[in-house]
Amino acid sequence: MKKPILFLITFLLLTVFTCKVKAQSANNAQPSYKDMIGENTNAETDLKVVSDFVNALTSGDLVKAKSLLADGYKGYGPAPTDSSTVEQTMSNWQENYKTQSDRKFGFVSETFRVLQGNFKGDWVSLWGDYTFTQTGKTVTFPLQYTAHVTNGKIDTDRVYYDRLYIMQSMGYTLTPPAK
Repeated sequence: MKKPILFLITFLLLTVFTCKVKAQSANNAQPSYKDMIGENTNAETDLKVVSDFVNALTSGDLVKAKSLLADGYKGYGPAPTDSSTVEQTMSNWQENYKTQSDRKFGFVSETFRVLQGNFKGDWVSLWGDYTFTQTGKTVTFPLQYTAHVTNGKIDTDRVYYDRLYIMQSMGYTLTPPAK
């Protein structure tokens, strides 16, 4: 009876020690926050660019929204495989305007500078709630939007929200696949 308990205790101690060592090694290999993130020296300008962009989209001003995007703009989200160009983004919003009314986006924003790596540059993040009415139903959902700003234009962005929640809020249901 003592051997199984002793074995269990030894196994648990080794597991905890091994996990702790691996976690410390992983943390030591990572650059510090100060090495990766800095202050965006264009903070006020970049915050205004991104706020003006989402407010233009929400209000239906595609001319202004398009003017805030770089020529080589690429948008991503909400799914990992979703992407769009300037023209595709404008077209998607034009379609939204046909069915959505009373659009609102209440958000807070922050900005930061990534100092190195693939995401180097100035970023603005917004998070809040987007609301619209469609077919008599008002839908509100959380939304997170992050944009990379270069020379006063958004050149890439990523948006995250839950499409399933939106569809269910509008009355759609999931049907399991036929067997």
